[in-house]
Amino acid sequence: MIDLELSPQQKMMRDMFHQLARNDFRPLSLRCDRESRADDAFLEKMNKMGITMRTGADAAPRKKKAVSEKPKGPSDVNRLSALAAEELSWGDAALLMSLPGPGLGGPPLGFMGTEAQREKYFSIFSKKEPARWGAYGLTEPGAGSDVAGIRSTCRKEGNEWVINGRKCFITNGGRASWVIVFASMDAKLGRAGHRAFIVEKGTPGFSIGKIEKKLGLRASETAELVFDDVRVPEENLLGGPGRYSETSKGGFRTAMKTFDSTRPFVAAMGLGVARAGYEEFADWVRREHRTAAPWSAHLRRKVAEFDRRIHAARLLIWNAASMADLGIPNTREASMSKSYACKHAKEILREILDLMRGTGTEQEQLVEKLFRDIQVFDIFEGTGQIQRLIIARRMMPGLEID
Repeated sequence: MIDLELSPQQKMMRDMFHQLARNDFRPLSLRCDRESRADDAFLEKMNKMGITMRTGADAAPRKKKAVSEKPKGPSDVNRLSALAAEELSWGDAALLMSLPGPGLGGPPLGFMGTEAQREKYFSIFSKKEPARWGAYGLTEPGAGSDVAGIRSTCRKEGNEWVINGRKCFITNGGRASWVIVFASMDAKLGRAGHRAFIVEKGTPGFSIGKIEKKLGLRASETAELVFDDVRVPEENLLGGPGRYSETSKGGFRTAMKTFDSTRPFVAAMGLGVARAGYEEFADWVRREHRTAAPWSAHLRRKVAEFDRRIHAARLLIWNAASMADLGIPNTREASMSKSYACKHAKEILREILDLMRGTGTEQEQLVEKLFRDIQVFDIFEGTGQIQRLIIARRMMPGLEID
């Protein structure tokens, strides 16, 4: 049975994340948005504090346990990641996405990497070292929601793999020390032809294309990656050759497994953005609409409605995260949390902007920035339409759903 109450330790961690968001993230929010870049001193400070961009996946080398070691209780790393994502995104989602660390490259490396790969590529993220980043290269101009449609290619030549293609909208792609890259051996093989690689910065033929100029999340770097006959050694095939066969769909399943961990995290980020806007709106209603006039009463009802929707989204997120902590398959629940939280977050902020009228639409106002930031949350990590398709397929297995 899943307990959706927070333990005393989890409450303490949530409060710590909120303090960090209030004291370090929120004061930089509007300036970094205006400058379209995260503050370097802030990033180094977070790195030295050990506050890095990690999701709920195991982002540390796995060590064998001694036979005599007693098993510990279930992990709560995914629940804690969701708590951190909500609180720090309340401070600023773009700055959270800019934090050093393996980022979205961490889950596939943690899920599928060999012991040697995890040791090598996770070990660079240390408080004692300069800030470093990892990245996740899956999306292409013609393959975002349709992951099976990737067109980047890979071919085996001796003890090396040769990669060609382009990836787009890659978070921290320009600054990453390594990127998990998905490519196809043969489009005719479909998903069974997918392979995942660890490509290091500086590898010949690997270059950074354009850095995107975006509507929202401006402080977060979003890059295009270009692969022109990029050669990587066989040991950089994620998980090693044994993970793949013409029928195993190992590369595709790695991508899908990653989403089961990251979608509740992204949903919690969207929730944090919505909550920040909701609190601004609630404060505005308290200040400006204390009378019993019909419009004021309507605004107070809206405060209650938004609070209910935010609370419902939070419970869906905690449920999906807790299932991951317990090792329970959570594909449907991860998609439910992402679909519901991000859709309602977007709707809440749109309504808040309408209800506050000119007060909320002025530039350099937090609500205006939050409205821009939330637009992408129902798109990345799988669009809302894709999430609803996944949910339907899990609810009606064997039924073909277009």
